[in-house]
Amino acid sequence: MPRRSRAELTTPHLVDADYEVEAPPPPPPAHLSEATKAWWVEITSEFVLKSHHCRVLEIACDAWDEMVAARMVVQKEGLTVSTVQGGDKPHPATSIERDCRAAFLKALRELDLDSEPRPADKRPPPIYSNRR
Repeated sequence: MPRRSRAELTTPHLVDADYEVEAPPPPPPAHLSEATKAWWVEITSEFVLKSHHCRVLEIACDAWDEMVAARMVVQKEGLTVSTVQGGDKPHPATSIERDCRAAFLKALRELDLDSEPRPADKRPPPIYSNRR
């Protein structure tokens, strides 16, 4: 049997493969709106998210904030804008709103947040991809 180093002798070996240290939920990104930050906190406190899930959640949050901003522009300026030729065309913000809505819904599908709610005395369920 080979000799073990001092580091190997003093470092405890974890035998239990199910051992996990539950980290605190990540804080919301600073650039999000206050309402979206509150939603981030709600989601991260209810579900156990891995780092890639947090990135998908951030994409969903960004898409939501951009969708709301585009909607506000359309409400202020109208659904159409005048062209140089004197006609009307759809406001560019309408397509931004549509694309952001689609991105938000796609990110929600990827997160698959519609799983069963957890019992109060149990750990939140991990989020798995909805791809089967």
